[in-house]
Amino acid sequence: MLNQFSRTQLLFGKEAMERLYNARVAVFGVGGVGGYTVEALARSGIGTLDLIDDDKVCLTNLNRQILATRKTVGKYKVDVAEERIHDINPDAVVNTYKTFYMPDTADQFDFSQYDYVVDAIDTVKGKLELVMQAQATGTPIISCMGAGNKLDASALEVADIYDTSVCPLARVMRAELRKRGVKHLKVVYSKEPALTPIDDMTISCRTHCICPPDTARKCTQRRQVPGSTRHYRAFWQRRCRAAAAGAVLKPQGGNCAVLP
Repeated sequence: MLNQFSRTQLLFGKEAMERLYNARVAVFGVGGVGGYTVEALARSGIGTLDLIDDDKVCLTNLNRQILATRKTVGKYKVDVAEERIHDINPDAVVNTYKTFYMPDTADQFDFSQYDYVVDAIDTVKGKLELVMQAQATGTPIISCMGAGNKLDASALEVADIYDTSVCPLARVMRAELRKRGVKHLKVVYSKEPALTPIDDMTISCRTHCICPPDTARKCTQRRQVPGSTRHYRAFWQRRCRAAAAGAVLKPQGGNCAVLP
């Protein structure tokens, strides 16, 4: 029967689409990279998505985050994402958690339920905890490294964490994972050196904070507010989506290796 996933089925076949529908993927962080990843996974036919993020849409998200519009400013990102997913696929199961993932909140999640995990959060402690939990349950995971203050999408690569270079976040993760005995971790990262954002206090979040009311962690708490653009974040999600959907389809062989 013709449906919203028929064009995908023409490439991968009915059995592959059933695997996607029966898969459960968790996306930790649904901002610039995570939001696009969620959208792509929903449009790929993933049947169950767990979305973890306690942040609200801010006006400054509109330039790059797919969940951000004038109508969604002030709303929780996971709620906006859930509504958007159901507009794409009413049959999808969406579990939302307004949670800031850290070691002290990790026990809320059973990683053995997931077929794949996408790490699109910012904090090193949270990222390390995600990796350790995934490793403990044998759950495949891809971790996003630093995307701020960069523009060159051609510098993006998917690699093992120990094969990365240039990225400061990847350097910290390598050192910490080595201490914890982690041998491998698939990551998406950029070899592009970070740009220095223009120091313009007239448009700085530090002096003109417009975070929605009750925002748990405002931009004024950051050491630096990074510059970013839509096209660059969208390229990151392609790597994450391909890794997640490709892992689900891998046992089928065939065209899964060329997932865009």
